[in-house]
Amino acid sequence: MNSIDRRSVLLGGLGAAGAGALAACSSGSGGSSGAPSLVSPDDKVVAATDRKRRTTGTVRQVTLTAASAVLDLGGGVTAKSWAFSGRTPGKEIRLSAGDTLAAELSNQLPDRTTTSIHWHGIALRADMDGVPPATQTAVRAGRTFTYRFIADAPGTYFLHPHVGVQLDRGLYAPLIVEDPKEPLSYDDEWVVVLDDWVDGVTGTPDQVFAELRQGMGGMDMSGMDMSGGGTSGGSMGGMNSSPSPSAASSGGMSMRFMLTGAESELLGGDAGDVTYPYHLVNGRIPADPDIYTGKPGKRVRLRIINAGGDTAYRVALGGHKLTVTHTDGFPVQHQQADALLVGMGERYDVLVTLADGVFPLVALAEGKGAGGMALVRTGSGSAPKPTVRPAELNGMIMTGAQLKAADDVRLDAKKVDRVHRIELTGGMMHYDWGINGKRFDMSNPTANPILVEQGQRVRLDFVNTTTMWHPMHLHGHTYQLGTGGPRKDTTLVLPKKTVSVHFDADNPGQWMLHCHNAYHGEAGMMALVAYQA
Repeated sequence: MNSIDRRSVLLGGLGAAGAGALAACSSGSGGSSGAPSLVSPDDKVVAATDRKRRTTGTVRQVTLTAASAVLDLGGGVTAKSWAFSGRTPGKEIRLSAGDTLAAELSNQLPDRTTTSIHWHGIALRADMDGVPPATQTAVRAGRTFTYRFIADAPGTYFLHPHVGVQLDRGLYAPLIVEDPKEPLSYDDEWVVVLDDWVDGVTGTPDQVFAELRQGMGGMDMSGMDMSGGGTSGGSMGGMNSSPSPSAASSGGMSMRFMLTGAESELLGGDAGDVTYPYHLVNGRIPADPDIYTGKPGKRVRLRIINAGGDTAYRVALGGHKLTVTHTDGFPVQHQQADALLVGMGERYDVLVTLADGVFPLVALAEGKGAGGMALVRTGSGSAPKPTVRPAELNGMIMTGAQLKAADDVRLDAKKVDRVHRIELTGGMMHYDWGINGKRFDMSNPTANPILVEQGQRVRLDFVNTTTMWHPMHLHGHTYQLGTGGPRKDTTLVLPKKTVSVHFDADNPGQWMLHCHNAYHGEAGMMALVAYQA
């Protein structure tokens, strides 16, 4: 995000970062015009709830410096981007369940850019959730802010900004919370972070968003081949080719970044909006991949994180079966699969028993005709080509909807106290993504809250009226798909489908509910789930 991004303009005048300036954006005192009284993120009930979290008393201190960096993506490819401490993914943070994380964010970003850190998937105290302006003011350039919270639920998580489309830069890192009573038996772990990459190569995420928000109606289509027929990039014939010479003079906007014609049956049709030049696994391109070295017969836990902005990945390890054990940090009844479909913001843990040789871990960019790759090496042999597509990608493909919660994390049967219809609206023509027909108003985040009360069992009915799939993420909670599905915080809602999820309102505050497509969310597909005071 550059210095003229609408959210930077809004937040730049809010003073130093911190939770103390929340009064202007919270209606804890009741507000006016009969507006409901909401629990503010720094309310005493938030602190009281936090005191009930089980804690080890151990404090882990880290510093995360957000700054410009020239990143080595492998194979001689470099990208000028933003990253934490000069690398992407950022250095893994690993805690034990019940530890307190004290993470100082130092904002050294250019052009007076504000930022924050959201701790994706962690059910933490509301004033540490990192969502300006709802839970804190953004951290101004040259300033620091310390996030301090108890991470009491083991699992695979990650961290990223929650300002503008900064998620689609290099500002992310894995966050692993270990279970001191780990029930799984395995020999080693490998954290696998997937990402779609544009920044510093063909443009910036802000340039991508500026083009997308014009909508299809603002695009210059002259000279484009609309006859169909997919290209290797997954676009409809010619739609991603250079615009005609008349594009600039005609006033139409050229299509540098918008992807059209990307189709996926698994995703119900349209696979994505953005053309990415690279797809990365652990920050590396397929031509110069990250390599995990192990021994045949060893059992390895893969923690797979999709940190992408606009891409679902179909993930498989050539020559191996995957045993799915967790999704979004929570255990599931173990199921075997050949491949996984992982949407933006989702995480899956799987166990594999390593064979002897060299094997590709492929993250196929679903519907986009491209992908990322890493290697597993346990013996001699030559590396496969970067374009390899193991047969497992076309085998049994697991999605979250097919999983069942493990017995010890399944929600107790309970009467639903409140139901909210969360209608997903909008489309590509006007790029007017929203919830219940409204774009989220960042200047007035509590304008149309989705209200809940402490102790309620809540059902959210995600009703997708659009022709695009949406990974819907709820902050501060995990929900259960249906009555016996997995516990998750991010779930895929396919076009024209309805997905019902249940959660217990046990973490008071104000929480974002949004599409984890970075560009859909920034365009307005967000809402505020707020506890009534």
